[in-house]
Amino acid sequence: MQTNTFKKPVLGVFGVLAVIGVACWIYQLANGLAVTGMSNANSWGLYICMFMLFVGLSAGGLIVASSAHVFGIDKFKTVAKPAVICSTACICVAGMLVLVDLGGIAKVWRILTGPNFMSPLLWDMCIITIYLVINILDLVWMQKGDEDKVRKLSYVALPVAILVHSVTAWIFGLQIARAWYTAIMAPIFVASALDSGLALLLLGLILLDKVNIAKFDNSLMASLGKLLATFIAVDAYFVACELLTMAYPGAGEAVALSEMLTGATAPFFWFEIICGLLVPFVILAITKNREKRGIIVLASVLVVLGVACKRVWLLFTSFIHPNVYGGPGIASGTFDAQQNPADMWMLLGSYAPTFVEILVVIGVVSVGVLIFMILSNKLIAGEGASSTHTTKTSE
Repeated sequence: MQTNTFKKPVLGVFGVLAVIGVACWIYQLANGLAVTGMSNANSWGLYICMFMLFVGLSAGGLIVASSAHVFGIDKFKTVAKPAVICSTACICVAGMLVLVDLGGIAKVWRILTGPNFMSPLLWDMCIITIYLVINILDLVWMQKGDEDKVRKLSYVALPVAILVHSVTAWIFGLQIARAWYTAIMAPIFVASALDSGLALLLLGLILLDKVNIAKFDNSLMASLGKLLATFIAVDAYFVACELLTMAYPGAGEAVALSEMLTGATAPFFWFEIICGLLVPFVILAITKNREKRGIIVLASVLVVLGVACKRVWLLFTSFIHPNVYGGPGIASGTFDAQQNPADMWMLLGSYAPTFVEILVVIGVVSVGVLIFMILSNKLIAGEGASSTHTTKTSE
């Protein structure tokens, strides 16, 4: 059987998008973060929102790959390499999104010379670096067929995969002045990493099968679909726990909860609850549906989109009502404020990504897609071609 690869025209399309993203990022460096939709009221925007998403997508993939070796699940070992490739691509995207969010990237080296060990952001940069190294080692040893080293590394990779998203959650959960301040922020993040990461892996496996780079049987897909339904239920449980805490009388979260349920971030919240949790769970809970790849694709897409919406409502709900009161408000710090001094004060946070931001994100994600495709061509399709050649030679 001939093994295909992702073709050069497809790679070229994403290459062009990546170049456009780099050009927009250079424009941002030249003109400052004011070219984005961020302001003093909304100091984080699309970059950090997508960073949260891709850290989770990456962690979910490596958790599945590592669990196959740690718990001895033989049928999941066949998807270990695609899972690690997917995880590697996603963590690279997450790291790049942090860098593009920095206004002064030329001084990023100061993290090494003057680290602030009380900063969760430093913890995140360290754990992301360790995580990437683990992914690379995993791929190298898988390619060499060194099963013993892969198995031993899995015992390290599994807790690190959980930790990488926990640290990301602590960046938010340890901020006392924001509505993110909660002890279960890390479990919420890990739960959403499990379902979104597995959903993305399922989409990747079906894509690899569709283009004939690798083949995966329906029983394996059905088993992964059943596992995805379990992860969705866990994710829904933690969201419900957080909502109960926020809604309980005297909790002091009435304003944030109102924005989530009926305010500016309500469309994203309800999309996640209905389309990202309820619908895919009902779909995958039915055994016959898990045997249909089209249904699995639909459920997986809804889960990933639902978690993306979760990142939106979770991040921006706390920015709508600034935590600094008194006087005329807070200075917006935008270009419009510089040109119209009368409009420089804000009483409510408002944010919409600019065209520059969107193109930069598309460029960064395109780099991640290229990493996935190129590694799949080299490590999976190449492996298939090599094994075919060996068989023919022996005959």
